[in-house]
Amino acid sequence: MKKIVFAALSVVILAASSSAFAEGKTRAQVYQELIEAQQNGLDFITDSSYPDVNPVFAQQVKHQKEALAAKAAAANHVASGSAATGAVN
Repeated sequence: MKKIVFAALSVVILAASSSAFAEGKTRAQVYQELIEAQQNGLDFITDSSYPDVNPVFAQQVKHQKEALAAKAAAANHVASGSAATGAVN
């Protein structure tokens, strides 16, 4: 009887574990999501502050987001500037 229960349990565990790998994300996609989460300040969320950023780290997150926005604005400015000079030629 124990062998049947063990075999059935093994089949259930095997079926559940194979569906966990069916997500379809690549390592690169997971890595990109991790980088985006870090840029958004999600690594400053603690167990006591979930789902918000821990108040101790609020200033760091604010500065990080400002720097990220400035970097994006600079990239957009460079891209729009090169597009404008390309149109003149």
